[in-house]
Amino acid sequence: MKLDGKIALVTGGSRGIGKAAVQALAREGAKVAFVYHSSAEAAEQIVKELAEQNCEAIAIQADVADKAAADAVVNQVIEKWEKIDILVNNAGIIRDGLLATMSSEDWQAVIDTNLTSVFNFCQAVTRPMMSKRYGRIINMSSVAAHFGNSGQSNYAASKGGIIGFTRCLATELAKRGITVNAVAPGFIETDMTVDVRNAAGDQIKKHIPARRLGLPDDIANAVLFFASNESSYVTGQTLAVDGGLTLGGI
Repeated sequence: MKLDGKIALVTGGSRGIGKAAVQALAREGAKVAFVYHSSAEAAEQIVKELAEQNCEAIAIQADVADKAAADAVVNQVIEKWEKIDILVNNAGIIRDGLLATMSSEDWQAVIDTNLTSVFNFCQAVTRPMMSKRYGRIINMSSVAAHFGNSGQSNYAASKGGIIGFTRCLATELAKRGITVNAVAPGFIETDMTVDVRNAAGDQIKKHIPARRLGLPDDIANAVLFFASNESSYVTGQTLAVDGGLTLGGI
């Protein structure tokens, strides 16, 4: 397995893309800790299912927007497994609405959960990774960072911020053997995007050259690449996994 002996930490790991990433990393031999916010039952089910496959995983409840909570999670993982090799910042929420009527609470919630959490966890793992002179950081952006979707100013701002953050941190950490990359999913079949998919119906697929929606496993496969030694000379990049959506062709 590609990730034998590696320790991974995934935020937002109890459902959707995060769940797929947890499962993929574990199947490749990594020991995986993942953070969930409120889905305790779902989180424990993942741990149980992975244990049945002889994979080791733990679930940790935390508010990813809370810096102290992020520090505590990282310390807990290091105390248990002595290091963190891979960080996947996946936690995210959507609070869509036109800017004219968007509440400051909806703006701040999205920025804090989607973007500030990335700062929180990256800062928490930076020193431990630097001491080992090894690390793989994967941040979950979105193709929404490139499109002007009406009603998504907060979401697009958070995901665009992740891309800029990723490039800067990659520059800072490259000489320490740590890579920092981002994945930008397109339309993926998850619980979080169900309202958007229902509203648009089959019209979405007409704008995707691959003529299908993505699956969480499509994103997890990109995460696996960035988490592996095969990507050791790739850093500061954003990989769109979108079926060709950002090509602009139909």
